[in-house]
Amino acid sequence: MWKRPFILLIIGVYLLGTSVFLPGCSVYPVNSEKTGEIKYLIGMSQANLGEPWRVVMNEEIKKEAARHEGAKVIFTDAGQSSQKQISDVEKLLGLGIDLLIISPNEAEPLTPIIRKAYKKVPVIILDRDIISDDYTMFIGANNKLIGQKAGIYAAQLLGQKGGNIVEISGLPGSLPAQERSEGFKNEIKGHPNIVIVKTLVADWLRDNAENTFRTYLRNHSDIDLVYAHNDPMALGAYRAAMAAEKKDIQFVGIDGLPGKNGGLELVEKSILQGTFTYPTGGREAVQYALKILQNKDVPKRLTLESKKITK
Repeated sequence: MWKRPFILLIIGVYLLGTSVFLPGCSVYPVNSEKTGEIKYLIGMSQANLGEPWRVVMNEEIKKEAARHEGAKVIFTDAGQSSQKQISDVEKLLGLGIDLLIISPNEAEPLTPIIRKAYKKVPVIILDRDIISDDYTMFIGANNKLIGQKAGIYAAQLLGQKGGNIVEISGLPGSLPAQERSEGFKNEIKGHPNIVIVKTLVADWLRDNAENTFRTYLRNHSDIDLVYAHNDPMALGAYRAAMAAEKKDIQFVGIDGLPGKNGGLELVEKSILQGTFTYPTGGREAVQYALKILQNKDVPKRLTLESKKITK
């Protein structure tokens, strides 16, 4: 069922019993103790691995794929470059994948290549939407609703007194960043005693948020709350605030991952006042990919549930 030019490499993967790394992509063997037919070759084009949330997404894809005999996944990492991700998708198509899973780095630059891929193979879009309906299925949470919920929670934290908010944005060209901002701002509009004094761009990265917020704090001290589009950026802003001895600022993030420096731990340690879970959809992507490859009906869109996490 898959296009044979990659067969010698796959055989090599079985012989090695380990991951094989190629320039820009890696192949993870699935059920390597078995010698059954490789039925499905799935390409996973990841926007970047600088965000811990995306590392978890890849791990969930690998674990779920390992449960299904005959499935293999090739991963690529665009390193937050839309041009590299376009090249990655071309490479995956050239390797003869049967289905593409992609989490686009940015919506507009990636839309044409996803349209091209969709003409050749089924396409599942994870997390970040594109400016087109030319795909098989979209899996992700409702970012505008999450932003709205974050706005409601921020207003509750600030109370009747209100205050000044700094928003720390993800990559501006990505729809989740745009929608998390839109939902939050629409909610805050209803609270005249609350002002979003600045939106800083940190491209989803903790270190960027720390550096950018540190610079901002040098000339702006009257900040009551930081709303960050993900937990790592919230942590970066927190570190900047602690370095500047600004200990009365509250922090709200999004992701809610377990593990060290994950959102759950940050809330538990009172570094964040709250966060909102953002499921990766990795497990669901593999499950629905196999349904698609088995010619089963799937919904056009699957919305994953988000929950507020506080102490």
